[in-house]
Amino acid sequence: MQKKYSKIKLSPEEKCDYCTSSFCCHYVTESLITPSSIDDFDQLLWQVSHENTHIFKDCDGWYLRFMSKCEHLQRDGRCGIYEKRPKICRDHTNDFCEYDTSIEDVSEHYFKDYKSLDAYCRKRFKTWDKRFKNYAD
Repeated sequence: MQKKYSKIKLSPEEKCDYCTSSFCCHYVTESLITPSSIDDFDQLLWQVSHENTHIFKDCDGWYLRFMSKCEHLQRDGRCGIYEKRPKICRDHTNDFCEYDTSIEDVSEHYFKDYKSLDAYCRKRFKTWDKRFKNYAD
């Protein structure tokens, strides 16, 4: 992990120059409808079971996080198509970003794999294992 420059006050414009890891170019997030039922969380278990797929909840809601580096990221951490990058990249703000702190550190819940989400579901739902009852018959 790169060194954080916590003692230096950086403007958003300067921050990208110091961010040699290009954190924001190594994943894609998609918002989720807030899960509430056993079936909702069972669906999330299926999703997090896929390689490089994480799930988290932060102050803005629940998200799928696909860990996958952008194909346009150059060796120096810069965007290879900067002048014609997609609108979502142009609209991205780094006022507060992963250079400051990781998504994992600011999330209320963060699940990297089946095991961690399953443990959470077992605590949340007393009847969690009963969802398999129909399969045993």
